[in-house]
Amino acid sequence: MPVTQIPASPRARTPQRSERPARTRPRARRLAPYLFILPAAILFATFKLYPIGWSFFLSLFKSVDGVDTYVGLDNYSRLFDDPLFWTALKNTAVILVVQVPVMLALATGLAVALNSGLLRARSIFRLGFFLPMVTGLVAYGVIFSVLLNQQYGLVNWMLSGVGIEGVPWLTDPRWAQVSLGLALTWHYTGYNAVILLARLQTIPGELYDAASVDGAGTWKSFLHVTLPGLRPAILLTTVLSTIGTLQIFDEPYILTRGGPDNATLTIGVYLYQNAFTYFDFGYASAIAYVLAVLIGVLGLIQFRVLGDKS
Repeated sequence: MPVTQIPASPRARTPQRSERPARTRPRARRLAPYLFILPAAILFATFKLYPIGWSFFLSLFKSVDGVDTYVGLDNYSRLFDDPLFWTALKNTAVILVVQVPVMLALATGLAVALNSGLLRARSIFRLGFFLPMVTGLVAYGVIFSVLLNQQYGLVNWMLSGVGIEGVPWLTDPRWAQVSLGLALTWHYTGYNAVILLARLQTIPGELYDAASVDGAGTWKSFLHVTLPGLRPAILLTTVLSTIGTLQIFDEPYILTRGGPDNATLTIGVYLYQNAFTYFDFGYASAIAYVLAVLIGVLGLIQFRVLGDKS
């Protein structure tokens, strides 16, 4: 009796797609991701990695009679005996310890106010407080230098209208530091407030309802619901503000050129003076690397203190 053969189903004859060897894929398909990131990698290496490496190389040399001479770590050891460097470091630390907390406190209060349902036309207020960040650093520095001018500035003119003598905003060491703090606070408070506001809007309303049921008032809800919810944004704004403060250059240079009497001399201004006034690029590069290490250390400390401990 003849045996009838059942033809194999088309599915059985066709190999599974997953069983095909990976090497059958076109080489161009495997190289495509690398080709896409190649332009960015070239730009990063050209404008980031190369200057960083060359700066460290320069920090090991000193120009003597126009000839670059290898001096090893002498530029770094020179920092410990440089009184101007310590003055610049102290001034930068004062800004970091005084102005940054005040600015972040104002930004937090501003974010809570902008998130309130009682505030009308909130979009207009948000735009208004964020606009200073859009203003160029040089432009707003020039504006503040005109506003705070002791002789013909608008601020002193308004103060004279209420019987207050003209304040030497930019010519007195103490008032120059205050002027710098005012300029920085005006420029960056709205920017930090927007970051905090974005985080504030992600806090569930049920948490406030639960706190209200437990008898918590407005202040306790702020302490036990709002602030813990803002913790990641507070960490971000603190780290960004710390980095920006340690690198600050435009504002003190435009307002006072680091004066009077080096009262507003920051590390950034002192680095610029050594590089482009005295043309001591080796020493300026050493200052830059010390500043980078300082930023890294402070960043790690802030992540340890303000980071998530869970």
